[in-house]
Amino acid sequence: MFEFGSGTLFGFPSGGNTAANPTPMQFGTLQDVSLDISGDVKQLFGQRQFPEAVARGKIKLGGKAKFARINGKMLNDLFFGQTLGAGMKGVAVDEPHAVPAISPFTVTITPPNAGTFFSDQGVRYIATGIPLTRVATAPAVGQYSLAGAVYTFNTGDQAVGGVNNILISYSYALSATGTQLNITNQLMGFAPTFQVLLATVYNSQQMNVLLYSAIASKLNIVTKQEDFIIPEFDFEAFANSAGQVIDIYSNE
Repeated sequence: MFEFGSGTLFGFPSGGNTAANPTPMQFGTLQDVSLDISGDVKQLFGQRQFPEAVARGKIKLGGKAKFARINGKMLNDLFFGQTLGAGMKGVAVDEPHAVPAISPFTVTITPPNAGTFFSDQGVRYIATGIPLTRVATAPAVGQYSLAGAVYTFNTGDQAVGGVNNILISYSYALSATGTQLNITNQLMGFAPTFQVLLATVYNSQQMNVLLYSAIASKLNIVTKQEDFIIPEFDFEAFANSAGQVIDIYSNE
């Protein structure tokens, strides 16, 4: 039989430090999966060049998956096992504004989608890209101060003719949508365990692999110019309480 493509990968929390309402999850828009089974080999030598006996000792079973669909609950259930909160922290990048020509030379931020202003991420000039310096009060030219969601500038930085002359970046909270992973510093050993199921099918022929117990070892998130974010999820498998490690099923 032959198999083709990345297959379908599932993870379902089964023990350890599980998050609330642990749920079986599919790794969405799966790119590739690798499973590596490797054993330590000990060779017995006498006086001759080749070993007279070879024995296998410890066996290590690990894997990794790359997937494009990002889901906060899946990451929490399979990697962190902590508290999944509600609400989203959004970021507005380089939002254009005009410093008014009349006192008090302020710009009040109104986040999109009825959001609440959360924190300042900096101000810069549109024309030059040079950042302004944040100060506590009484900003000079090239400076700004902040109180709540109100940015205050110097009269020398007012826009000419009301044309946008500054770019403001900030973060804001959205209470009605999204999720948040509230990660705290736990004791060593704190982690969820989960089962892994890799299902492949080609021309009606299937090969499926079940790992009875696994723990996540790495979550890698990399951004790239002109490409999608493809997180990488690594895991190590081990025997469950019944001594089960791995099942491999195939039509042949």
